[in-house]
Amino acid sequence: MTGSQTACSIEKSRAFVKTFPIEPIDSGLLDGLAFAVKDLIDVSGQKTGCGNPDWSETHPEAVANAVCVDQLLASGARCVGKTITDELAFGLDGENFFWGTPLNPRAGDRVPGGSSSGSASAVACGIVDFALGTDTGGSVRVPASNCGIYGFRPTHGFVSVAGVNPLAPSFDTVGILAADPDILTKAASILLGTRGVEQIELGKVHVLREAFETSDPAVREALAEPVKLIRDLSSSRAAEISLKDIDIDCSRDGLRGWYETYCLVQWAEIWSCLGSWVDDVKPQFGPKVTVNFQLVKTLDRKTIPEAVRRRESYFRALKNFLGPNDLICIPTAPTPAPKKGSLGVDRTVDTYFQRTLSLTAIAGIGRLPQVTLPLALVDGVPIGISLLAAQGMDSFLLSAARMLAAKA
Repeated sequence: MTGSQTACSIEKSRAFVKTFPIEPIDSGLLDGLAFAVKDLIDVSGQKTGCGNPDWSETHPEAVANAVCVDQLLASGARCVGKTITDELAFGLDGENFFWGTPLNPRAGDRVPGGSSSGSASAVACGIVDFALGTDTGGSVRVPASNCGIYGFRPTHGFVSVAGVNPLAPSFDTVGILAADPDILTKAASILLGTRGVEQIELGKVHVLREAFETSDPAVREALAEPVKLIRDLSSSRAAEISLKDIDIDCSRDGLRGWYETYCLVQWAEIWSCLGSWVDDVKPQFGPKVTVNFQLVKTLDRKTIPEAVRRRESYFRALKNFLGPNDLICIPTAPTPAPKKGSLGVDRTVDTYFQRTLSLTAIAGIGRLPQVTLPLALVDGVPIGISLLAAQGMDSFLLSAARMLAAKA
């Protein structure tokens, strides 16, 4: 297993907006564990800054914890502070114009990934046992892959988002990052309200061809051994599939169709949620987020109904295809973490964002749970491999991930 923590100080990690101790309010499964909270999630008495100074200045302190924070505190965990996020969670690289770039301790010259950048850094640096992040288009999964840790996005709607600032509500989830699969499973079970699943029987494992083809050759090579382990776990029931095996409509434009469908719906929802504040306050954004909001503001909203119809077509095809104990296997990201400062300002012309979102959109459109495992390296830099399960099969998925991690 390649996932690990690298001990370093809070100051060196540059992961936190603010540190403060909140002791547990009860005892439980998470006794003795420390966690951090992405600064998109409410903590009572603290401002939820969402990575932007103007947002912080124009919003009051939270009057209550987000439900997910209360769940963890009531299960014995101790909160240590709030972590940096890309502005309003609208990014995948983790380079915040105002707060800076949290450390990726596994590759110091590379980005940690966003938007849950500080949460990933705090875990990878060994400052906390696990951290809360949010994941709309990959904001837990990509940082986990970049930093060489585990990341979990739940089935959409299965974990409370009360007290979490919205970005695109039909995609928004609260996820977990951890360096240890057992801790990941414990924390996730608290948020899901489940006891977990110890014994499982794997159904079919579908290795999605297009997802590997869109990834760098070095990534495909690095993930060959983890894929072999997955095939061994599932015996003869593991097989390579194509999008056309899911449904012919799903393959018509390849993964680019999934990317475009995801972006149209996401952008429409972002402007509906945040546009009034942006137009009223006229906040200062960093260059990348400025371009992002120009995109959502100028979106032709006549395209939305067709994009929603297409999303539902993809969703239903996936739902009909996946059996209750089946898994889909894909690279978490198409490349290792990019070098700091190497990504372009406009995500519509930067192929990194297009390729990455084409992979993360699968779980988003399918409303599926996904877990990324740190089982490979490319020239010493972490790269994750992901398993996706059917809707609601979160505990099954986490148990499968633990089985795979134990074999690695």
